[in-house]
Amino acid sequence: MPFANLKVPRGTLTPESKKKLIDAVTDAYADVYGERARASTLVLVEEVADGGWGLGGTVLTADLLGRS
Repeated sequence: MPFANLKVPRGTLTPESKKKLIDAVTDAYADVYGERARASTLVLVEEVADGGWGLGGTVLTADLLGRS
């Protein structure tokens, strides 16, 4: 079963944009593995809380990224 775990900043996606992202990832797997993979492709979109991740040892926040 193809599996994608996407982590995004909490509150940055609408339900419609989540659906679009899930569809795009599912389409990509189907393009690579064939249509037989579509029905078993699992896409998990996890929303990460502000300050819940880091890059290069720096905790990323909306303020730091200019998204507040």
